[in-house]
Amino acid sequence: MTQPIKTVLLFLIISLLTACAGQLRDYEDPKVNITSFKSLPTEGAGPRFEITLNIINPNATPLELRGLAYSLILEGHEVLTGVSNKLPVIPAYGEADIIIHATVDVLSSIRLIVDLLNNRPDEFAYVLKAKLDPGALRPSIRVIREGTISFSGKSGPKGRYHEI
Repeated sequence: MTQPIKTVLLFLIISLLTACAGQLRDYEDPKVNITSFKSLPTEGAGPRFEITLNIINPNATPLELRGLAYSLILEGHEVLTGVSNKLPVIPAYGEADIIIHATVDVLSSIRLIVDLLNNRPDEFAYVLKAKLDPGALRPSIRVIREGTISFSGKSGPKGRYHEI
């Protein structure tokens, strides 16, 4: 290869990498909210739930998710887990609802019930963990939503939302 061709190829590679780096710098993680949570008819060993997640894409490019893994932890007990690979493309500056089915971990649920019966708290802590896999060159997006749920009907802001 001649020197001018090498120089042109090097310039093109540097330009391409610079363009990609600019896109990654402006990238914001999507926001995940739970919009519904309902019980499904029991099939097999344990109860199942349908959870609707609303995912907001604050970026100029569509978000094509390859997969989603999630868990719900109540008072330190992982009671619901699930995965999904049937996910819609979330348009640029848009949002979409994803319906997922979660399976109850029966042993963790029993331990949770025993703890709640023994301690009788006015409120209990929850943690929702979700891992979104955007594929390609982007790292997985991990979202944690945590807070408390009150049995006494007390109102007010409870919980925190953060991404790691």
